[in-house]
Amino acid sequence: VQLQASGGGLAQAGGSLSLSCKASGSVFIMTNMGWFRRAPGKEREFLGIIDMNSGDIRYSDSVKGRFTISRDNTKTTMVLQMDRLEPEDTAVYFCAASRGRLIGDGSHEYEYVFWGQGTLVTVSS
Repeated sequence: VQLQASGGGLAQAGGSLSLSCKASGSVFIMTNMGWFRRAPGKEREFLGIIDMNSGDIRYSDSVKGRFTISRDNTKTTMVLQMDRLEPEDTAVYFCAASRGRLIGDGSHEYEYVFWGQGTLVTVSS
């Protein structure tokens, strides 16, 4: 499975951006897709996860209510809609996909086998 993230760029505080993660290859083996981000000087942070079969979604507390995850009907593209952006949201955003049953709750990097290359989001104040 190959993951291609896109949609990053520059936004003003209070604005919105939408990121996409397109999966290709043996996509039928994906069970969950998730979003992470790495801010400058910080560790990679879990943002949310979507079950590609059931559509169930879970968010981290840091973005709940501002970010929305969705997937398309082909179950090959995941979208992260980011609203009410804050300068603290500046980071490289990564999408990831798991294979098989999750070991934990989906919030840990080691639960994901496939990773996109990352896309930079910069939020100005």
